[in-house]
Amino acid sequence: MLQEESDLSLIIAQIVQKLKGSNLYAQLERQAWASLQRPEIKLESLKEDIKEFFKISGWEKKLQNAVYSELSVYPLPNHPAAPPEHLKEPLVYMRKAQGSWEKRILKSLNSMCTELSIPLARKRPVVEQKELLNKWNEMGTDEPDLSLFRPVYAPKDFLEVLINLRNPNYENGDSLSFRTHLGLIQVPLKVKDIPELKECFIELGLNTGQLGIDDSTQVPPELFENEHVRIGQKVLAEQDSAAAQQYVRQGSPTALRAELWALILNISSQPEDVLYYEQLKTNVIQHDLLVDSLIYKDVKLTASNDDYYFVFEDYLYQVLLCFSRDTSVLSHFAYNSASPPKSYIRGKLGLEDYAVFYPPNGVIPFHGFSMYVAPLCFLYHEPYKLYQIFREMYVRFFFRLHSISSHPSGIVSLCLLFETLLQTYLPQLFYHLREIGAQPMDSVQRWSVYVRLRISFKWMVRAFSGYLATDQLLLLWDRILGYNSLEILADCPKPFAP
Repeated sequence: MLQEESDLSLIIAQIVQKLKGSNLYAQLERQAWASLQRPEIKLESLKEDIKEFFKISGWEKKLQNAVYSELSVYPLPNHPAAPPEHLKEPLVYMRKAQGSWEKRILKSLNSMCTELSIPLARKRPVVEQKELLNKWNEMGTDEPDLSLFRPVYAPKDFLEVLINLRNPNYENGDSLSFRTHLGLIQVPLKVKDIPELKECFIELGLNTGQLGIDDSTQVPPELFENEHVRIGQKVLAEQDSAAAQQYVRQGSPTALRAELWALILNISSQPEDVLYYEQLKTNVIQHDLLVDSLIYKDVKLTASNDDYYFVFEDYLYQVLLCFSRDTSVLSHFAYNSASPPKSYIRGKLGLEDYAVFYPPNGVIPFHGFSMYVAPLCFLYHEPYKLYQIFREMYVRFFFRLHSISSHPSGIVSLCLLFETLLQTYLPQLFYHLREIGAQPMDSVQRWSVYVRLRISFKWMVRAFSGYLATDQLLLLWDRILGYNSLEILADCPKPFAP
């Protein structure tokens, strides 16, 4: 009990500290001062009167949404004596694996930089700045020569790293529960079994109405949809983030989805948000980064060749180029097992005083990265709003799909969960493997497991973007937001069943 109270106090203190540096805190402070001029505010009951004013004026709800948003992303508290790296990732071997993977990525980036004799960053000449500014809304028409550039890595490269991941404490262990897992992911992480998944995702039961699902329920689909839309409109009128998150677990009506997602993510477009986006745009105009070419290359290889997303090519460039300059993204590394890569000012290699994060947001794009943004283009047509939503989706969810961690929504746990569910749905294959013992990777049975994970891995690492029709994908992402979890991405073994 005392430990729970201590943890709660720690969480409250951390959230208060973070909110004090936000625009909302400044707005609340201004409103509190302004309310002192109101006749209903009495000196003898000042505290209670201001609280009542905040409640009536809607500011209390905005504060509640901000706190709820922080609770949705903030990790569970560690022991006060635990070092900071435990907040990022508690397992040492996971941290080491992530560190090795980061070195490999950085080596690939630096090799490309050396081979092509291109600096990591440079200031654009004035003429080039004007040219880019003039074509900002038509960057899709630009056809730069990207033939020499290659993605730093692809999902298949990352999968090979995960397959070789081992916990040294279990290398020669004989844990019965661990030996019963015969998949390619050989790390002893706790993942939910089917009863636990049913309990966690109870709203997805066959007897519960769902938008976009044709399964029969107790309520006729047309009646459910009309009532669901009515409730959604009420949720938006109340402007309650927690209610919106609960609501989208059953799917969001197309007409309400953009507003509901913004409410869940606590995104409200203020003038300062537009100004911040314009500042990022200015940074793009003024400086050219090597990762810009990687972004161009990725968009050309993926979204531009997709029947659903090619029309949004300009939006993708705008959002991703600004994202690469956004230093506010660095804050998510406090709870991300990854660390932002560093570079050094020319001639100062190895001197920490001259080290800078590169790219400025700390995220090196990989093959398929642009597909995290593409589906959002159907919902948001103002670039600054689209940018805000994507950035929040990334720091809450997407970063976990390309970093090595033990988090339940991390890609390692998702792969393990997928294989566990596959073992449940295809027990004959797994028991056959168990009987014949460990076989080489090129055996038919082992290869069958590998192919299934290899195919599903591409789906999961992109959160199914580019693999599902957009209307289906957005319904899936509804559930990611609704449950604040990526685990639903792994619950897909049945399509592979013969």
